Order: sequence, then C-alpha cells, then structure tokens
Amino acid sequence: MMPDMPEGLMTREKASALAGKVYALVRACPPGRVTTYGWLANAIGLPRGGARVVGWIMNESHDGTVPAQRVINSKGELSGAWAFGQKGRMRKLLEDEGIIFDAKERVDMKRYGWDPARDLSPEDLARIVGDDAEPAPASDNLLRLLLDDPASPFRIVPDAGRADE
Repeated sequence: MMPDMPEGLMTREKASALAGKVYALVRACPPGRVTTYGWLANAIGLPRGGARVVGWIMNESHDGTVPAQRVINSKGELSGAWAFGQKGRMRKLLEDEGIIFDAKERVDMKRYGWDPARDLSPEDLARIVGDDAEPAPASDNLLRLLLDDPASPFRIVPDAGRADE
C-alpha cells in the first residue's frame, strides 16, 4: 500500500506533512545502513522528480534529530558531504556506524543499502509514514522550491492559454 501524496496546491501544511514522512523514514533507516533519495521518494509515493524533493527536505534537517548522513545518492556517493559542517564529517559519521568505503569512495549499495519499500513490510511502511507521522516545519525556501522550481512535481505551471498572461 503506497501512502497518499498531497493533491492539489502544495501548502505549507502539506509540505510539513511530507517532510515529516521523509524524516520518519530516515529515522527508521538502521545504523550501519544507507538509503537513497530515490528510494525514500519511491517509498512515500512521490512522482517523477521526487528524489530531488527528498533532497530539498533533507537539506533542511539541521536539528540533529534526523540521521541525515544515512541518505546518499544512488551511486553510493556522498552527495551532501559539505552539509555536515566540514568536509569529511558525513563520511566519518558513516564509518563510525561500520560502513566501509571502496577505493572510489563509494558505499557498496548491495551490502549497506536499505530500501524502505523493499526492506519494510507494507504494514511497517504504512505505520512509519502514515497520517500519524509528526509533521516537520517547512521553511519558506522549501515551499518556494516545491511550488516554483522547474524540477518540482508540485510546481505551479501557469495556464498558457489564458489571455491575461
């Protein structure tokens, strides 16, 4: 069972609910494992472009309650290496959890990857990202990206057929 995605105009309330679902899944990722932006997006039912949305949400997880170091790109690379205050900090956090990097500085996704849609039962996934998931504050910047960025699946596209534009 795939969670329901926001329909209609993206509001701050809907963005906060979406961020809460992403953070809940990241918190569910076990220590010593990593997940990807795309896997998280898929698990909560985001449409095409959802991985980027997850990235925008993760960029706002600065309070230390979300183990953001466990979210990497689909190639096993650390895409947010500078987001942890200093270069190398994200890698150190993962190494402290037992994750080993290869010679190309990548994580072996077959060994360490955690795909919530595959690794959680449908019931556990629904429980984690269900309507009871605690919302997380959505900033003005996140709301702007969700509404205006060309890559956002929630973007407001002006009606090209209107004469008053």
